[in-house]
Amino acid sequence: MKNWQVYIILCSDKTLYTGITTDVERRFAQHRDGTGAKYFRGRTPQKLVYLEPGHDRSRASQREAEIKKMTRSEKLQLIDESNR
Repeated sequence: MKNWQVYIILCSDKTLYTGITTDVERRFAQHRDGTGAKYFRGRTPQKLVYLEPGHDRSRASQREAEIKKMTRSEKLQLIDESNR
């Protein structure tokens, strides 16, 4: 099933968090409420800045890894291009 999404969240400390989910609204709420990734202990998710739908679980994980290897400027460029 191709219902997995790769997402990037802008955090309160201006860092960019990348993850995968099948329900981005639920996952954002989990991060906000402190029940999501440990990454959000000490920082707050501010907003969803990138969403890439249409993956199966395996491809979403691969794409997440690709994005996590990117530099900050490459991630910002990806975000900018998706908002055009």
